[in-house]
Amino acid sequence: MTVIVRDLRPDVRADAEGFSATRRLALPYMLSTPESVVHTLTHAHPDARFGQLVAEEGGEVIGTAQISVAHDSPEPGQGSANIYVRPGHTGRGAGSLLLRTAEERLGRLGVTKLFTWVLDEPDNRAFAERRGFRASRSAWFLRLDLAAGALPPRQDPPAGVELRTAADFADDPRPVFELDAETSSDEPSDIDVEFTDYEAWIEETWKNPLLNRDLTTIAVVDGRLAAFTAAFTDGGSRYATAMTGTSRAFRGRGLAKLAKNDSLHRARAAGYTEAFTGNDTGNEPMIAINKWFGYETCAKEIRYVRELG
Repeated sequence: MTVIVRDLRPDVRADAEGFSATRRLALPYMLSTPESVVHTLTHAHPDARFGQLVAEEGGEVIGTAQISVAHDSPEPGQGSANIYVRPGHTGRGAGSLLLRTAEERLGRLGVTKLFTWVLDEPDNRAFAERRGFRASRSAWFLRLDLAAGALPPRQDPPAGVELRTAADFADDPRPVFELDAETSSDEPSDIDVEFTDYEAWIEETWKNPLLNRDLTTIAVVDGRLAAFTAAFTDGGSRYATAMTGTSRAFRGRGLAKLAKNDSLHRARAAGYTEAFTGNDTGNEPMIAINKWFGYETCAKEIRYVRELG
């Protein structure tokens, strides 16, 4: 059968379901639902020129691509294209066609440097390297068995520290945004970003259907938001921490660990059985914290980059 590539249709349920199912099968360490697929497409910042492509064969979605321009970076001309093909359907040209379509579209938008994440497996790396990509940094996926694993005991917050949830800030989430913006700016990245658009954060992050505000724990010190762990859930049994960080003024006090431990305990009590997270391979402090919780590495991915044109 012929493979075709087209834009995802956000108003067609089968498209979102096929996209999400393909992502879950190809990348089982990250959460995805049809609702989150549509939300990401329809709430992305206009300047990101965000797009979702599907590779279709015989009416079935067998591959996906997410493409965007790094509009919030001070360096122009950068973009990304992350491509995944459903296991059992590789070698049919879907990945090549998705990448070619993504490169052509981003090239027309002025992108001259393209980044992509690739699972650290021989076929995937060979696919990228044959097309002129060179390896950059790498990251681990980690998994924790919440059902059978033994979490560290819950700890009482020290004096002056209060544990709250993101839901407590529903009326005014700006302090949560400010904490997220500060900690995210210190995360390892190939692309420097200026995280300053509060309204975009509300649309893309705060309203993300994966974000579980009740399980997102925030450590507050004398009224100031100091550390947090952002919890994503998929409506089933899977939980993930999308971001864990501490404000610079409060680092070295174990507050991120305190917040994450609280969230994990409450997630298990709520019936979640698997927890996922990810760390840059050079982020030794956070890797050590996750090992302390009992997480085990389950996969590695590599960031590749290529100059277009």
